[in-house]
Amino acid sequence: MIDITLPDGSVKSFESGVTPMLVAKSISEGLARNVISAKFNNSTVETSTPLTEDGSLVLYTFNDKEGKNAFWHSSAHLMAQAILKLYPHAKLTIGPAIEQGFYYDIDFGDKKLAEQDFPKVEKLMLELARQKHEFQLREVSKDNALAYYKERENQFKVELIENLQDGEITFCDHDDFTDLCRGGHIPNTGFIKAVKIMSVAGAYWRGDENREQLTRVYGISFPKQKDLKEYLELLEEDKKRDHRKLGKELKLFTFSQRVGQGLPLWLPKGAALRERLEQFLKKAQNEAGYEQVVTPHIGNKDLYVCSGHYEKYGEDSFQPINTPAEGEEFLLKPMNCPHHCEIYKSQPWSYKDLPVRFAEFGTVYRYEQSGELHGLTRVRGFTQDDAHIFCTPDQLDEEFKKVIDLVLYVFNSLGFENFTAQVSLRDPENKTKYIGSDENWKKAEEAIINAAKEKNLNYVVETGEAAFYGPKLDFMVKDALGRSWQLGTIQVDYNLPERFELEYKGSDNEMHRPVMIHRAPFGSMERFVAILLEHTAGNFPLWLTPEQVSILSISEKYENYSKKVLELLKNNEIRAIFDNRSETTGKKIREAEMNKVPIMLIVGEKEEETNTVAVRKHGGEDLGSMSIEDFVEWMKNEVSASL
Repeated sequence: MIDITLPDGSVKSFESGVTPMLVAKSISEGLARNVISAKFNNSTVETSTPLTEDGSLVLYTFNDKEGKNAFWHSSAHLMAQAILKLYPHAKLTIGPAIEQGFYYDIDFGDKKLAEQDFPKVEKLMLELARQKHEFQLREVSKDNALAYYKERENQFKVELIENLQDGEITFCDHDDFTDLCRGGHIPNTGFIKAVKIMSVAGAYWRGDENREQLTRVYGISFPKQKDLKEYLELLEEDKKRDHRKLGKELKLFTFSQRVGQGLPLWLPKGAALRERLEQFLKKAQNEAGYEQVVTPHIGNKDLYVCSGHYEKYGEDSFQPINTPAEGEEFLLKPMNCPHHCEIYKSQPWSYKDLPVRFAEFGTVYRYEQSGELHGLTRVRGFTQDDAHIFCTPDQLDEEFKKVIDLVLYVFNSLGFENFTAQVSLRDPENKTKYIGSDENWKKAEEAIINAAKEKNLNYVVETGEAAFYGPKLDFMVKDALGRSWQLGTIQVDYNLPERFELEYKGSDNEMHRPVMIHRAPFGSMERFVAILLEHTAGNFPLWLTPEQVSILSISEKYENYSKKVLELLKNNEIRAIFDNRSETTGKKIREAEMNKVPIMLIVGEKEEETNTVAVRKHGGEDLGSMSIEDFVEWMKNEVSASL
């Protein structure tokens, strides 16, 4: 007999050789019908894998991330099987699950998979799926594995196998299809009820542009046709909300090949939006005791060697800048923290002075590969709402919780209500990726977990996701479309104070090391604006939106009165524009709607005679007539309520 521990802590005894599926059936038939994947002692197993020792078992359905991974990885096998039946000379390479669906990189030789071919692949996939073939994993010797793929003249699989060791090679079989695979599958193909080939793209073998060019086939699948329909509808909404599209339509930002890839240019409306976001956070920071600092856009290479950034991120930085002086090199600033360490070190500190909180909207530069650049979410130059807190170890817990409060204030003010906190720890099996002592890492990780508990955050723990200098608390926010984004981060760092030899004089008159907290509620201004654009579909909160009011006169006869209204609004710090074009009122309204202007004021003969305005909200709601004074008061209340 073996003891199986379930996620709720309960322990059940079974005969050795029991499978995860049989364990599920022992709990309930309903659970067994929905279980598609499992993990035993933190290792992914098949639902048919015999369990022969005591251990912890987690069962997954399609609603779980791990369940989706198994579902989509299995679907990649199914798609590869269908493609081989339709294109027998195609050569398969790799086919993983991704965040939304799966892909398979395939060498089609002199053939081509075009969009008009997608339906026949989908049709065959569903025909094969309905046969409910089981996925079965088996170990294969290296010699046999090589022989199998050499016979099929698949040099890609041969290359993969040559880099593996005997005893770690497994094949997965279903029906008449076999693939090199590490595992993690659903019980059988019958679970796959809806499929869609999404697109094809070029991809180099192993990401090397000097190697063979392959065709990457993207797909997605679901256990119900209804799920696929909902996904495709969501995708259409996603396209409408694409921040690149909205940014262009709302005239917020642009890009120029002549300026350089990944370097956004902020247009007047976008620059004003950024400025309001900065002022909003600066006000909150000032109230929380932060002091603003400014640091240069470049730094001596030795600065980043000292901090460890050059060793860890040198390859991702722009090439060093050489000066006329021999051996002198500078880097475009990849991080603000080393500069803030030097500001701290510029004067002596006592424990009575701490905590010290330095804040900066600092622009940094990282050389992202051109293929990874994406609108504002992945750029080469971006501005972080960075701050670094230097405190005593005794102050760490309180300071960390204050930063959590600040992040939550930002989220609440901007309508991000659905989020999970992620405690990111270092990988204990690969400590070479990190700097610092085990003792300091233990203290830092405990501080973050304790703060998350005390603030009653809904949090998960992810091992291996820490920064190289310390653990962190990341905030994973869900937007209006249910997509998850990492927004806001707080990090505890005992290591940079060591590297920069930062000190303060304690109450014992001895010198001590401060603890450092890194934090950025927005993360980066560019990425934050992109996510906010897509979350709100361009309908920003009233306090933030570039143009709050558009005044539309129905005739040029009322231009003077409209200008009087405009002046009054501006005097009351209401952002308004006057559309005095010789266009119909209907067209002006339509364009104001397209430009996401929250409030429209219609001005005509009646309004001029009665000193009023006709108020119309974005979306078509008519609020009737108000005196100008009443409208100003109403607007102030609306702006205040939106903050």
